[in-house]
Amino acid sequence: NGAICIQPCSPSFHGETSFVCEDRKWQMLSDACASLDVQSLFQHWTSCLASFSFCSLIASNVFSSLQRISETDFSCIIPDILSSPAIPGNIADIVDLLKKISLLLSENVTRGKMQSYSRIANHILNSSIISNWAFVKDRNAGSVLLDSVNLFAGKLLLRNGSESIQEPFIATKGYSIHKNTSGKSFDFSMEFNSTGNITGHMVIPEEELLRLPRASKAISVAFPTLGAILETNQLDPAFVNGMVLSVSLPEELQNVLLSFEKVNKLEQVGAQCVGWHSAERRWDPRACELRAHNVTTVVCACAHQHRTYRSFSILMSPATLRSPVLDYITRVGLGLSILSLALCLVVEAVVWHHVTKTEITYMRHFCLVNIAASLLVADVLFILAAIVHNTALNYQLCVAATFFLHFFYLALFFWMFALGLLILYGLLLIFFKITRSVFLAAACCIGYGCPLVISILTVAITEPKNGYLRSGACWLNWYETKALLAFVVPALSIIVVNLVVVVVVVVKSGRSSVGEGCKSQDLSSMIRVSKNVALLTPLLGLTWGFGLATIIDSRSLAFHVTFALLNAFQGFFVLLFGTLLDRK
Repeated sequence: NGAICIQPCSPSFHGETSFVCEDRKWQMLSDACASLDVQSLFQHWTSCLASFSFCSLIASNVFSSLQRISETDFSCIIPDILSSPAIPGNIADIVDLLKKISLLLSENVTRGKMQSYSRIANHILNSSIISNWAFVKDRNAGSVLLDSVNLFAGKLLLRNGSESIQEPFIATKGYSIHKNTSGKSFDFSMEFNSTGNITGHMVIPEEELLRLPRASKAISVAFPTLGAILETNQLDPAFVNGMVLSVSLPEELQNVLLSFEKVNKLEQVGAQCVGWHSAERRWDPRACELRAHNVTTVVCACAHQHRTYRSFSILMSPATLRSPVLDYITRVGLGLSILSLALCLVVEAVVWHHVTKTEITYMRHFCLVNIAASLLVADVLFILAAIVHNTALNYQLCVAATFFLHFFYLALFFWMFALGLLILYGLLLIFFKITRSVFLAAACCIGYGCPLVISILTVAITEPKNGYLRSGACWLNWYETKALLAFVVPALSIIVVNLVVVVVVVVKSGRSSVGEGCKSQDLSSMIRVSKNVALLTPLLGLTWGFGLATIIDSRSLAFHVTFALLNAFQGFFVLLFGTLLDRK
């Protein structure tokens, strides 16, 4: 019992079939035999685009042809997919293909793209092949499909304010919505099996639409058969007794009403409203509550969950990841950072006259105080900006919060840059003296003047085009106007300069023991170098360099967690290394 046997597929297929021994009989566990191949489908698709490109280049210039290629759908691979049998191995490959399309080609989803995407998804959602899903090797394939469809459909472009794309087993509808719209509803009537249709209904209440600060869009996708595919063991002995309705809404909207026609209309069958938890791959009863229930219909009220805190990694990442771990790190990190920075400023005020007796120490502590003050205000604004977005929902207030958040985080970096220049001055320009007044004037111009200019230019250029704010947060836009670059580029540039400063410090620190040949001197030099690197890393903001990883791969939770751990606690490290470990 429990033994596994793996058999190769027949010659016309690739993959393998797994069996498990149960009660002295071999039972099929998974079937990965497939006639499709995702790689070959992509190559076929590429050849389609290459042919199209050649025709386009004859007719027009390179730029316009590339633009047209980006707007083409992937209908050329549909015949290969639709002619293939919907066996478990092919289902797995098609899910993988749809996931790749959603991740790589979900910008500017036109009606043609959505139609092609829906036809592919419809092929594996057909009610006649649902039983084949039980043998798909990846038990989370149904959830992956749902996430992929949501991501792709959420980027659907609406022509003339609405769009409707219907296949027998997947339907997508989208509408433009704004605060002056009366309650908007989405109605679906779809085939469930050979016996008839089932219906679904989604309503956005009028009071919810009043929350919208500007025109937005709402997308809903209906799946009459997906409920039978998704794992239901958390609801055992319950079963999905209707269609699955997926809704993509602006984050300002908090509640929607969903109405489902039951498949099993027996009087003794009860009802529970649930939402699919994609991260945990399970049905979550906390997502919705039952509003009305009779023999044929169930009405559910579902809430869009908002979080007061945003992940700290949003500051440099184009995408916003939602994770309890990130929320916890951000809460604890910012709370400790704010308390530490307040204590740092108090300590600096108490000992100011004792530690600023020389010109160079005065300049160093002046930079340190401004670093602490800028970071303290920025961290407080980070929390306030999240609260403003989640409660006030005032667009102008959100713009103001973003402007000051942008300004003070830039000020943090430019003051760290000023400190880096001061360290270079102390190491390399020993015989060149700079007066206190000249330094203060130059440092203030760098620390506050440059951020002010960048912040004003950013809002002045992008706000008239409604491209200053990103969707779902009071922070700089990325996908439409790349306004986030006005923070990322100066920050990363300063990190590179400050990294050079640390290298110079390391070289200078280690030089004294060169040629002395004494092990104790070598050990002392290593300790001194390590201490200098540890002291300067948080004070010069080098840990923010890891933000580059969240830009390159904005969907990686590991990168976001690492960035948040390194930087949400920066205020604590400024207190520790900048103040408490200062022997003076």
